[in-house]
Amino acid sequence: MNNLDSQTFTSLFNEACEKCFGYTLKEPLSETESKLFSNRLFDQTGLVVGWKSLKNYSSFIVDGAQNKQENPSIATLDSLARYVMDAPFSSETERKRSESHFPYWFGYKDIFHRSLKREAVPKRTRAARLILMLTVLFLIITVILLVRLSRPVTTPFIDNFSDLGAASLNQRGWFVQSPDTVFWNRRGKKIDQLTLFTLRGDNWPNAHEKIGVRNLLLRKITKECFETEIHFVDFLPQENWQQAGILLLEDTNFTGRSIRLSVAYNDFFGGTNKPKEIIIQAITSFGKDYGEPEEIAHQPIVYIDSIRQNPALSHNLATSALKIEKEGKRFRFLYAGGPVANPAFKEVITHEFEMHPRYIGLFAIKGFVDSAADMPVHFTFFRLKENDCE
Repeated sequence: MNNLDSQTFTSLFNEACEKCFGYTLKEPLSETESKLFSNRLFDQTGLVVGWKSLKNYSSFIVDGAQNKQENPSIATLDSLARYVMDAPFSSETERKRSESHFPYWFGYKDIFHRSLKREAVPKRTRAARLILMLTVLFLIITVILLVRLSRPVTTPFIDNFSDLGAASLNQRGWFVQSPDTVFWNRRGKKIDQLTLFTLRGDNWPNAHEKIGVRNLLLRKITKECFETEIHFVDFLPQENWQQAGILLLEDTNFTGRSIRLSVAYNDFFGGTNKPKEIIIQAITSFGKDYGEPEEIAHQPIVYIDSIRQNPALSHNLATSALKIEKEGKRFRFLYAGGPVANPAFKEVITHEFEMHPRYIGLFAIKGFVDSAADMPVHFTFFRLKENDCE
């Protein structure tokens, strides 16, 4: 790091410390202060600068480079500049994809160097000072606009279900509808997994039954365009109508339009003789005051007889993942499954449907039957990314 960059770094680090602690740096940071500084920097920027590095930088600056030279990476400098300049929340992945030119660090460095030149010529005219101030302001605005235009619209919400306490779920935006006390209390049956059970209930209209889904875990959707996915493990439904998946709703009382995407068991073929199967099913419903739902996708994954003849085929359901992408009226439904944890998604169907989802739910049901077992379904991952529609 040359002398000019070292001066810039010293100024930047001092500004960051003053913003974090409310006072300028006068002595090296303690371990506790360094950890607090690192956490606050991550909370605001989404980027990581290790506390040990921050502690070393503070010693380097306070001691005047007498003991040890420090050479922070450009990524670290950019993270500190983002913190000082109140940059939008990001992540290492997003920065590598759209901001690998580190605009905040170079923008800060340009402003600092210009300020040094201004101090070196104290007899500038009033007009010259005004021009300089306007130039600096223009640079700051330009950098901010470039970053805002190039960054992704939103940061996806991701949940690995490591904490299933009621308070933690609520804090993360989840709420449960129609909880069954016994089975909802078993939601943490396995570590880092949300366990739901295929309880009696359905959102499919039935003249003799009350529509409802027990232990339906919901969260709000705020934008018209989004993509979402869920992963679950070792789900091998064995009886009608055991299934689990994603439920999109316009309201929480099942009166509005809805879409359901699930992995399901099926042995009902309207009187025809066909092999029992496990399928990917997608259905749409116009709501309470309309006709029957429409099955828009019915794609077999595996046949039950085939599993009985070759039990190794059940490994294809060791992991399952469902994904929905919405762009305007266009919905795209995808499925991934296999013996490994990261199989590739494949499109099931693309369908246009006039709907404005306001809630997304994770569910497990067995329809309005009493004979089928209350099978556990272990959800391991959830992601929701909301986008501005093109």
